[in-house]
Amino acid sequence: MRAKVSLRPFGKGAAPVATSPDGRLSIRPIVLYLGFAGLLATNALTLVGFLMAPDVAKLFAGKADSVLTAYEDRIAQLRLEVDRLQSRHYAQTGDINLQLQELAQTQEVLAEQHQYVKQLADKAAALGIEPAGAPAADDSTPAVDAPSDPAQDSLGGTDGDTDAKVAAATASVNKMMDESRLALAALSDETTTRTDQILGTLATIGIKPKLPDDDTAEGGPLLPPVDGAEGTSLIDDANDIAAALDRFKAARDAAAIAPVHKPLSSYSRVSSIFGNRKDPFTGRLAFHSGIDFAAPQGSTVMSAGAGTVTFAGQMSGYGNAVEVTHEGGIITRYGHLSAFLVKEGDTVSTGSPIGRVGSTGRSTGPHLHFEVRRADTAVDPARYLNAGKVLQKIVTG
Repeated sequence: MRAKVSLRPFGKGAAPVATSPDGRLSIRPIVLYLGFAGLLATNALTLVGFLMAPDVAKLFAGKADSVLTAYEDRIAQLRLEVDRLQSRHYAQTGDINLQLQELAQTQEVLAEQHQYVKQLADKAAALGIEPAGAPAADDSTPAVDAPSDPAQDSLGGTDGDTDAKVAAATASVNKMMDESRLALAALSDETTTRTDQILGTLATIGIKPKLPDDDTAEGGPLLPPVDGAEGTSLIDDANDIAAALDRFKAARDAAAIAPVHKPLSSYSRVSSIFGNRKDPFTGRLAFHSGIDFAAPQGSTVMSAGAGTVTFAGQMSGYGNAVEVTHEGGIITRYGHLSAFLVKEGDTVSTGSPIGRVGSTGRSTGPHLHFEVRRADTAVDPARYLNAGKVLQKIVTG
């Protein structure tokens, strides 16, 4: 058997080394902990030394610089993007303000044209033309606000706000143009129709009045046309209406002076018509050159149209008679008068008193003999008087 050997410390006071019961060497736990801690410290010092080495430090510093540079580049790109977006916003805002400015200018010109159209409508109303299809005059069309500074708009407004402004301005301009266009269309139809009716009616009795040409028509103020085909068409249409109103006025005036109006303020019975009839004195068939109106003695006789008195005196068969020569050479004759209210050379208007009903000349009782003559030939007065009734309806609407 081997002898057991006991290990003892070399120095005094040293802690005894523990041995196991079977004589094996036993190490305390604290010694193990201290050893492990020392190992960690050694590794840490080694790592610090490695990191402090110049090449290693430069390597890690270079990596940090590259990361920082990447971030700085990204920030610079973002700033450029922000600047680009802001510049585009400014440009868009400027474009919108430019649109608003153009719309405001367009509305300003349209307002003048709209006022011109209103003046035309007033002129037509004064002439007795009030088309049923014409819109009522409306001054409530909102004005387009003048655009403000683009920078302020970009800070204080949104895309929705600016879009709404443009939409509202466009709608305002379109409304004004539509109203003007509708008014002009209604005026054009009514004016042209009634002018043609007057001219057509006058033509049936051989009267062809001279009307002003479009080039000599009296229009309104000279207005600048709105840019674009629609604006130009609008002002052209307005000028055409002004000319049409002048033509209507000329036609209406021609109807007013034509010898187509009744020569008595009131009468209820035609006692004898134009043409062949039984002569009241001989009882034989004879030609009657006018129309006889039964009327009380002394009733006022009026000129059937404007003209000049070319005869006032005694006339065979007619007794006291007055002749008025009208435009175009038409002559109206008024016979059997009891008194003269005009003399030869007087200028008379339609409805001017020229004499009084009587029974002078070849007459069986108080009445007015009314006669119309063209080229010294008697024509049926009924055609003229009937035309006068039609013209009255046309003129008064």
